[in-house]
Amino acid sequence: MCGIAGYFALTPRALAPRAVLERMVEAVRHRGPDAGGIYHDGRAALGHRRLSIIDLAGGRQPLSTADERLWVTFNGEIFNYVELTEELVARGCNFRTKSDTETILHAYAEHGPSCVESFNGDFAYAIWDRARQRLVVARDRMGVRPLYYTVHHGVLVFASEVKSLFQYPGVRAELDPLGLDQCFTFWSPLAPRTAFRDVFELPPGHQLIAEDGAITVQPYWTLRFPRRDEQPWMNEAQAAERVEALLADATRIRMRADVPVGAYLSGGFDSSATTALAQRLNPALRTFSLEFESPELDESAYQRTMVEALKTDHSALRCKGGDIARHFPQVIRHTERPIVRSAPAALYLLSREVRDHGFKVVLTGEGADEVFGGYDIFKEAAVRHFWARQPASAWRPLLLRRLYPYLGGLQSQPARYLEAFFRTGLEQRDDPLFSHLPRFATTRRIAQFYSADLRATINGYNALEELRSTLPADFSTWHPLSRAQYLETGGLLPGYILSSQGDRVAMAHAVEGRFPFLDHRVVEFGAALPPSLKLRSLREKYLLRRTLGHHLPREIVERPKQPYRAPDSESFLKEGKSDYVEALLAPDAIARAGYFEPRAVRRLVDKCRNPVGAVSAGDNMAFVGILSTQLLHSAFVQALI
Repeated sequence: MCGIAGYFALTPRALAPRAVLERMVEAVRHRGPDAGGIYHDGRAALGHRRLSIIDLAGGRQPLSTADERLWVTFNGEIFNYVELTEELVARGCNFRTKSDTETILHAYAEHGPSCVESFNGDFAYAIWDRARQRLVVARDRMGVRPLYYTVHHGVLVFASEVKSLFQYPGVRAELDPLGLDQCFTFWSPLAPRTAFRDVFELPPGHQLIAEDGAITVQPYWTLRFPRRDEQPWMNEAQAAERVEALLADATRIRMRADVPVGAYLSGGFDSSATTALAQRLNPALRTFSLEFESPELDESAYQRTMVEALKTDHSALRCKGGDIARHFPQVIRHTERPIVRSAPAALYLLSREVRDHGFKVVLTGEGADEVFGGYDIFKEAAVRHFWARQPASAWRPLLLRRLYPYLGGLQSQPARYLEAFFRTGLEQRDDPLFSHLPRFATTRRIAQFYSADLRATINGYNALEELRSTLPADFSTWHPLSRAQYLETGGLLPGYILSSQGDRVAMAHAVEGRFPFLDHRVVEFGAALPPSLKLRSLREKYLLRRTLGHHLPREIVERPKQPYRAPDSESFLKEGKSDYVEALLAPDAIARAGYFEPRAVRRLVDKCRNPVGAVSAGDNMAFVGILSTQLLHSAFVQALI
C-alpha cells in the first residue's frame, strides 16, 4: 500500500516543475512513510510514497522496465503476482525485482491495458507508456484503493487523495453542492462525482486512458446477477464446498507479505471467519479489536470468545466518546468528504493502535454481508415486499419486530411507529430502489437543514433519479435480493465502508486492510448463488454460516448480525465541551460557510444536547453530517482562500 500522484500533459506543453510533484507526493506521506520517489520528463510526471510490504529492498517506485519505455507508480497489492510472474517468466520476461509492481509492468508490456483483467488485487496504478505517449490509470474492481483526478489547463492531474490535487497550481478546493446532496442521500457521492467541484473519482473496476489529447474512461469489470428465472447451476452441497475453497484461497494469497500480517476481530461472524481461516496459515496470528462503553455498541464478550477459541495474541482498544471528538477533525481531513456517522473515527484510532504494535497489514471481514446477503436491509426489503402484496394486513408488519434487534431504541417503539417508518415507499414495489428507500429517506432528512443558497444551487436536482439512471439495463430482471445487493455493493461499500471507514482511516496511519471476501472470484461466485442460499427465512448468510460455521464457536455462528457502530452526537456533546464543535456550529460560522440554515442547526444541536429519550437516527446523522461538512470546509476550502 502506498500513495501515488502525478500529472500528464494531454497535448505537448510545458510541464509543471518537479517541485510541484514533490508537494503533491508529500501531501500523502502518511500513506507511505518508508520511502519516496519521483519520475519527471517533458510529458509525464509520476510520484510515489512507499509503504514497504513486499520485496522490502527492491520494490522502490516509480519503477521502469529495463529500457525505460514503461514507468509505473502503484498503490496496493496484486495478490496473484506470484502466479502471474511465473507465467510472464515462461513467456521470456526478465525480472529485476521480486515485487508485484514489476509484474504490472511486464503484464502491460505483454498485453497492453487489458492486463488489468488478469490482476487479482486491491490497486490503483498509473502506467506511463513513453513509446505510445499514453497514460493508463486503473482501479481495482471493488474500489478498495482510491484514485482521484482533475483536468487543469490541458493537464491531467491524479492522486491517491484529493489533498494532493490541491497542491497543483490553480486547482482550487470548492465543495460541490450536488456532491454534498449525494452524501446526504447515499452516505457518499456517486463516482465519478466527489465532494469537490471538478474533482473526479475513477470508479471501481474502471480504467482511464489518456492519449492523443483525449481521455476515455471505461469499465473493465462489472458486477452482474442472474435473471430471476434462471435455474441454479449447482446444488447446496457443491456450493458450500466451492465457497470454502474460494475463501481459503482468497485468504491464502492475502497473507502474502514480507512483514507480519494481523487481523481485525470484531466478534461478528465475518471477521471471526476471516481470522479462523488466516490462523490456519499462521498459528501465531495477532488480532486487534475495539471496545465501547455502551452495551448496545460493545461486542467485547464475543471478541473474548473468539480469542479464547483461537488462542490469538490479542489487543483491544477501548474507545470513548471523548476520543472520537478529539480526533474527528483529523478523520475528516482523511475522509475528504462529509460523513454521517462517527464510526470512522474509532477505526482511525484502531489503525493507530495496530501501527503502534508494529503491524502494517491486517485482514478484515468486510464484504461478506454484501456478497452473501448479511445486512438487515436485505431482510427489511424482503419483509416490505411481503407486506406490500397486502398493505392493509394487520399481521404482516409484525415481522418488522424481527429486524434490527441490536437497535434498542427502535425495538422499544410501538408497532404503529415501526409500521409508519418502514412504510416509506411501500407502494413503489416496482421502483428499482425499493429496498433502500427507507434508508435514503432517513438520510435525506439532512436536507431540511440546507441553506436557501444551497437549495437554490441544487435547484430541483434529484439524487435518486441520477442513481436510477445508472443501473444496468437488465436490473429489473434480477431477484429483489440481487437488486438490493447490487445497490449495497456498488454504493455504500466503495463509497463509505471501504473509503471513509476503510482505506482513508487505516492509511492515515499507514496500515493496509485486506479483504478476502472481496476477492473478485468470491464476489462473482456469490452473485451467481440462488437468493435462497443467502437469505433463508430471514436468516442472513445462510450458506456462509453453514460452510464456515464449523470453524467457529456456536455462539458466534448463531448470533444475529450486528453492524459496527460508534456513539454519534453524544461523543461531541456529552463528554465535556469541544471548542471546535461549538465554534463550527455557532450561527455565525454556519452562516459564513453557507451550506446550512443557522437557526435550524442551533435547534438540532440543542435537541441532541438535551434529548427527550434517545436521539433519533436521523438527528444523529444530521448532526455528524453538518459537523463534518463544516470541518471539511474549514480544512480545505477556507484553508486555501
